[in-house]
Amino acid sequence: MSRIGKMPISIPLGVKVEIDKNSVTVKGPKGELSRVFPFVPSEIEIKQEDGRVLVSRHSDSRFHKAKHGLTRALLNNMVLGVSQGFSRQLEIEGVGYRASVEGKNLVLNVGYSHPVVFEPPTGISFTADKTGHQLAVQGIDKEMVGEIAARIRRTRPPEPYKGKGIHYVGEHIIRKAGKAGKAK
Repeated sequence: MSRIGKMPISIPLGVKVEIDKNSVTVKGPKGELSRVFPFVPSEIEIKQEDGRVLVSRHSDSRFHKAKHGLTRALLNNMVLGVSQGFSRQLEIEGVGYRASVEGKNLVLNVGYSHPVVFEPPTGISFTADKTGHQLAVQGIDKEMVGEIAARIRRTRPPEPYKGKGIHYVGEHIIRKAGKAGKAK
């Protein structure tokens, strides 16, 4: 029994959902998202009634149960994205490490001989605080926001001895002990 797949998706005010066979388009105040579901309508059915979107499956096979929950979660993320948007917070630790936003681009100074410049794809924006130690990736597509945040983190992942590098806010970095003194 898919518990997530059975839950209806409520549509907030100002959001329109258009279902056309296997493609779904969601329009809202923050933008528009569309997605093609290859297993709809043959295995999963998506319908809209009474200001809610309902997802149902044709059988109780393991494959259909998995696709049922996945389809519902993707649709819910689309509705939340166009109504509220998504954000991923990152933190920079290290002497001289900082981030700044120049125009639309994110510029990272993280210990390399050159600054690392990130150009945002369509629908993604960056913000950095005045100190340059906190930054946020924002957008309406949850998948894209997470991917861009992971790419930024990958430029200088946190090292285990001093914790220098870029990490998510709230991420626990497992620390290692440094060198033990030599025994004489």
